[in-house]
Amino acid sequence: MDYSVKIVTIDDYDDIYELWNSTEQSKRALNPIDDSRDGIARYLKRNPNTCFVAVKDNKIIAVILTGHDGRRAIIHHMCVHPDYRRMGIAGHLVSLAEEALQREGIQKVFGLVFKDNEGANAFWEQQGYSLRTNLNYRNKSMNDQIPAGE
Repeated sequence: MDYSVKIVTIDDYDDIYELWNSTEQSKRALNPIDDSRDGIARYLKRNPNTCFVAVKDNKIIAVILTGHDGRRAIIHHMCVHPDYRRMGIAGHLVSLAEEALQREGIQKVFGLVFKDNEGANAFWEQQGYSLRTNLNYRNKSMNDQIPAGE
């Protein structure tokens, strides 16, 4: 598979947003504030070296947004266009993100995956990400435009 990889910049936003909307699983993870152009600009400002896109024929075909708080990292968004899945692109982006995090002194990373997304859960298991069953994920929306979740 012939593609290139580069660090995400805000100039990539429109193409990334289009990619996120290419699959129902990614679409349902979006919210209108955090995933807006301004929200992603803030995210990239805090995490300028840990987010990557795969590009083929000048089109973004995959993205990983990974950030950290100085202690632990989280993979916030990982998406590969449906036409380019099962080609090793996602694993390559995960490796690049993990290496970037290690360069920044981060030793632990986690991600959130919808329980009913069997393909994604199998992928993360293959990448060495274990399922934590001893934790409850809690969240609170402080903005009426952002759903609290199920």
